Amino acid sequence: MNVKENVAEGLRSIKANTLRTVLTAMIIAIGITSLVGILTAIDGIQNSVNSSFADLGANTFTVRNFQYQGRRSAGRSTKRYPVINYRQAVSFADRFSEEYNATVSLSAPVGGAVQVKYLSRKTNPNVSVVAADESYLGINAYKIDLGRNFNKNDLDNSLNVAILGRELVTNLFQNTDPMGKEITLMGAKFKIIGVLEKKGSLGGGTGSDRIVILPLETGRGLAANRALTFNITASAPDIQDSEYIIEEARGLMRRIREDGLGQPDSFEIERADALAKDFEDISGYLRIGGFGIGIITLLGASIALMNIMMVSVTERTREIGIRKSLGATPKVIRFQFLIEAIVICIIGGLGGLLLGILIGNLISTTISDSSGFVVPWLWMAMGITVCVLVGVISGIYPAIKASRLDPIEALRYE
Repeated sequence: MNVKENVAEGLRSIKANTLRTVLTAMIIAIGITSLVGILTAIDGIQNSVNSSFADLGANTFTVRNFQYQGRRSAGRSTKRYPVINYRQAVSFADRFSEEYNATVSLSAPVGGAVQVKYLSRKTNPNVSVVAADESYLGINAYKIDLGRNFNKNDLDNSLNVAILGRELVTNLFQNTDPMGKEITLMGAKFKIIGVLEKKGSLGGGTGSDRIVILPLETGRGLAANRALTFNITASAPDIQDSEYIIEEARGLMRRIREDGLGQPDSFEIERADALAKDFEDISGYLRIGGFGIGIITLLGASIALMNIMMVSVTERTREIGIRKSLGATPKVIRFQFLIEAIVICIIGGLGGLLLGILIGNLISTTISDSSGFVVPWLWMAMGITVCVLVGVISGIYPAIKASRLDPIEALRYE
């Protein structure tokens, strides 16, 4: 009996036991769904992270205040450093942009839990208010959907104008045009001159869409006597060596901050793609964990399949005896049961692949606000391979047991 006849015989046996086959295939499908679904979700989130930072460029970095974590080292608290003030930020921006022909943007968080009002409508107190210059949008990959960016007049005259995130516009204005309307925040009124495109953020949140951007000097005035911490974001597209340009920026900022020779930096420099690289490392561990979970699930499925194949051998003992009496060799009997187990696994695997891809993309879309559909060809190929392996592992013992049955004893079996 050749391979084609064995496959046909296996399919006939599967068709004769449809309910058992469906239940067994569902066990395999659940295992493959967990394996492919987790890996697809991780790939989708990774693609979203990479896409979010693609527009920023490898040479974009931010100089910001040292983030105090409250840690203690050798029994002593981590040293607190003075914040980056306006004079230092402007000095860095002027000197760095002139020397390296770089684009530099200054910004400062004015408030992180602000409530915005328009007429009788108001937002939750979870809006971020940022004071920034005209370069802030471009260098941080924000795009204008309606209206315009800040111009020289807005900045020089400290006008009360604002650019809003998409979520705020949706909540406050619903289907009406927000342009030119006045909103109230932190006790002052601001005219809307621009609306940002929906951006989303990693983790399913929409922090980037709950933002109000004010002209830099306007934000400084709004803070009144409260000292602001300034962030400096720079991008030098003509510089090929990003490590070199970042070290030059570090040296310049140390001089401005008057950090002593041999002393640690009193500030931090964060590259735009640092989060993407960090998440890429984390996603590697997540893939290992997801693969482990999927394999454990498939291990349980393979044990269930082996049990069902053992039952099948017992039920078909007389059939095996008849086939052996007609000349079927142990090799043919083994091959038939192996093919049957593999076909069941592949049927379940194909269903699991489809469910895994759909569920994985649903998870990645929910978590990362990704709009792309990921088709994980590598994981699909691996899923089919695993299905075949599970079929072989689960079917080998029942197949060997069936091939070793004595034909005379098998024919007597009732």
